[in-house]
Amino acid sequence: MLRIKGLTKRYRTGDLALKGIDIDVPDGQVMALIGPSGAGKSTVIRCINRLVEPTSGSITLNDTDIVKLGSADLRRMRRRMGMIFQEYALVERLSVMENVLTGRLGYVGFWQSWLRRFPQSDIDEAFRLLERVGLDHMADKRADELSGGQRQRVGICRALIQNPELLLVDEPTASLDPKTSRQIMRLIRELCSERHLSAIINIHDVMLAQMFAERIVGLRLGEIVYDGPPDKLTPAVLTSIYGEEDWSATIRKVDEEAPDEEADNVVPFEVPRPDRDRLAGLT
Repeated sequence: MLRIKGLTKRYRTGDLALKGIDIDVPDGQVMALIGPSGAGKSTVIRCINRLVEPTSGSITLNDTDIVKLGSADLRRMRRRMGMIFQEYALVERLSVMENVLTGRLGYVGFWQSWLRRFPQSDIDEAFRLLERVGLDHMADKRADELSGGQRQRVGICRALIQNPELLLVDEPTASLDPKTSRQIMRLIRELCSERHLSAIINIHDVMLAQMFAERIVGLRLGEIVYDGPPDKLTPAVLTSIYGEEDWSATIRKVDEEAPDEEADNVVPFEVPRPDRDRLAGLT
């Protein structure tokens, strides 16, 4: 379980981004953070892995208080938290396979990481993950040859190859078209279910949050103003989160087709296997 208690973040400018946030995330739960820009959604995620240092409060992952960790222990803890970024954060000159394997850099020695040489078991796991997301036929393509949706799938594989206990996802659909956004959100949900993996997803699209998250937390001005199931996200609740607006077209209808019944499955039925000999230099 992830447990956040009294999390506060005040920047040097004096701005108070988070005001005593309390959140518990059980194992296996997919939770969406929603709210207007500046509400503190990204700050919550970045405080959890301490890309942003909290001002006060505790963040406990399975009995370890992340806030109290020194630099060496923090590096080890970050292995247990996979991060998926809005702008993908791929090394564009590297291949898809090499980008996925960067998720294992914390587990190999200095010279192995410098030379990008990884154990065969890591390479095999990278192929399994790429096959799961329908990209194993692109393993030797450069990252800059991929579409936005393909890049995001590579980022998902890179996070999962860490074998994390928690997945932190920052705006995974911000640069994607509506169909690809659904595919990426469905993929994240399915992978979390398969691995019994908890996830916190910062997302602006309220309807996607309703479709694919089990729980929604709404932030406004650094405070939680809603914490509950997607079907209780009424126009009144959305007004409390975002302000006055006509929300009738935003809320997902109860009788909508369930996301797992849609035909646009993210994984093709058949994909050709890449020529692994071309990747011999990674071993």
